Amino acid sequence: MSGVSFFDSGDLVGVLTTQPLDRLLDYRAPEGGCMTGAFVEVPLGPRKVLGVVWGPGQGNFDITKVRSVIRVLDTPAMQGGMRDFLGRVADYTMTPMPAMLRLATRAPGLGDPPSMRKVYRLGRGAPDRETDARRRVLAVLRDYGGLSFTLGELAEMAGVSTSVIKGLVKQGVVVEEVAPRDVPYPPLDPTQGGLTLAKDQASASARLRQKVASGAYGTTLLKGVTGSGKTEVYLEAVAECLAQGRQALVLLPEIALTAEFLHRVEARFGARPAEWHSGVTMTERRRCWRMVGEGGAQFVVGARSALFLPFQNLGLIIVDEEHDTSYKQEDGVIYSARDMAVLRASIDGAQVILASATPSLESWANAEAGKYERLVLTSRFGVAELPQMAAIDMRAEALPANRWISDSLRKEVDARVAKGEQALLFLNRRGYAPVTICRACGHQVGCDQCDARMVEHRFLKRLVCHQCGETKPMPEICPSCEAADRLAPVGPGVERLAEEVAELFPDARVAVLSSDLFGSARALKEQIVAIADGAADIIIGTQLVAKGHNFPLLTLVGVIDADLGLQGSDLRAAERTFQLMRQVSGRAGRAAKKGVALLQTYQPEHPVIRAILAGDEDSFWRAEAGERQAAGVPPYGRLAGIILSSPNVQDVFDLGGDMARRDGPLRAIGAQVYGPAPAPIARIRGRHRVRLLVKVAKGAPLQGALAKWVAQFRLPKNLRLQIDIDPQSFY
Repeated sequence: MSGVSFFDSGDLVGVLTTQPLDRLLDYRAPEGGCMTGAFVEVPLGPRKVLGVVWGPGQGNFDITKVRSVIRVLDTPAMQGGMRDFLGRVADYTMTPMPAMLRLATRAPGLGDPPSMRKVYRLGRGAPDRETDARRRVLAVLRDYGGLSFTLGELAEMAGVSTSVIKGLVKQGVVVEEVAPRDVPYPPLDPTQGGLTLAKDQASASARLRQKVASGAYGTTLLKGVTGSGKTEVYLEAVAECLAQGRQALVLLPEIALTAEFLHRVEARFGARPAEWHSGVTMTERRRCWRMVGEGGAQFVVGARSALFLPFQNLGLIIVDEEHDTSYKQEDGVIYSARDMAVLRASIDGAQVILASATPSLESWANAEAGKYERLVLTSRFGVAELPQMAAIDMRAEALPANRWISDSLRKEVDARVAKGEQALLFLNRRGYAPVTICRACGHQVGCDQCDARMVEHRFLKRLVCHQCGETKPMPEICPSCEAADRLAPVGPGVERLAEEVAELFPDARVAVLSSDLFGSARALKEQIVAIADGAADIIIGTQLVAKGHNFPLLTLVGVIDADLGLQGSDLRAAERTFQLMRQVSGRAGRAAKKGVALLQTYQPEHPVIRAILAGDEDSFWRAEAGERQAAGVPPYGRLAGIILSSPNVQDVFDLGGDMARRDGPLRAIGAQVYGPAPAPIARIRGRHRVRLLVKVAKGAPLQGALAKWVAQFRLPKNLRLQIDIDPQSFY
């Protein structure tokens, strides 16, 4: 697949299109010919579709009916390494190749020729008259650090009419100019000085520079306590990569992290990198895709799908917070960006750095086995010290009903606020209350489309299903027995906790950080920056706050329900609770003042809680690894999830039962099949869901056996079968 051939006009070429077809399509090369990897436009029925020349045509049908490629697009050809990568991801994840190509071409207007367009950027001065609409326009332009927008994009992002922008143009506050559609990103200067590193940081960065300079593949686990300066260390590896003339990619788990990270990159290299995530405009997505392919983008910061950009000379991939579950894509092409980053680097001869304070057990095991090199940062950067950690035994706290903040924690929060410091109260539940129950008949208000309870979001004045997004107004009477005024919230979410905080601390400034409370990534970033600048005394947050944010005034973290993640049968429950508690506790004391983390728990003797408090991470990992090894589950065995879904519940159970009985291809490799069983959430968006789980030894040829197994069955109409290799969730 990696070879490059040139095809003369009229030669048969095999084209992979983005359409859901199970084969390459034969076309004749256009006038002037084309090469392997060329992006082309081809006819398919009455339509014109995007494709890539994958190799010579098969010629196994009537040659007289073969149509010609319409044109070769004005974009660099897909390199052999990228074609290998897409093919190997497709094989591993059991994904059709057209879906892989769609993932690799997610930018608008790739076939458009280079052209000029009007763009708008921040000018000078202030408007003659301030209005809310004008302020929103200027805020968008400032937030995006000099990026240019088309008129439509700027109007949409600011929520204003185009006339507002044109009025600002007339005053010179916004500049309108004609510019090429896609221009290279500003050059980055790897020689511009970084921060002075501590001894262990300098040692780690020197080793990473050495590995990048080798030009060979390798993977390093960069483990460092929260606040230890992992970012500064791996930016030195980026500097080496840029000095070698190669491209670098940093993957981040959360879009809200990009603002602070981009500032650090700009301070280190003198310019901003390219960005690839849902928070950038479609114009910028196209520019990023094209410039990565042409070499006009040296450094990309992005979400997991940035891994599929057409890098020409990729030398370094960094997966920050590599343990984060958001690196697993759960729909469409189901893949782990962390694992596929290692695959891509091995093909391109690049280095991978997996950075985390609390690595995944998979990465820990690979480092133990010697597959990954391990570098450890043991102390915080500068004067900051690790927080003191302690448990609050809730069995000894006399809490009234519908209260969740213990007296012990309340006193600690009071003391911090009185000193002008910040306190964070962490609860990993969005909304107001997870369940709404009728006190007359016991009915729990559920989603009409899913088998899930609806969550009250009082700030929105609605019930929301966290599975399918369905919303409806808060009912005034019970949907079951029609009793009035008997519906009551059960359990706390962050919004309900905010009510309690307002009562307990009436003079404190309170900020709630939860992903569903912000209409845009920009609004979320603004709130995070404001909190870091001291705009709140008490922060209430979900797991969003555990992801790398730096609040210098924050000295106390209170975890409201440390036992929450220990419930359920997920094989990673202990690991994820340990990671989340350690990460959120690490938000405290990241500057000069000492931090404290207090965990409210009804199980202070639980091994996970004890490991968190003791800080003995290696003992925790070894115990967890021993249990997984004994059970033969990841990372010491392999799993594949099979999810069947249909509007007809009988169809999914009939097929699931048939699959469990006819498991010969799987038994041939020593695999076991569990199920079928209703999924924990047995209906989503009106579709009934049944799961099977396949378990096998680590070295077994799982994908081939799964393909033979699944090929035995004809799927009824409207029934979908989804295969999840290495499942991370089991809902």
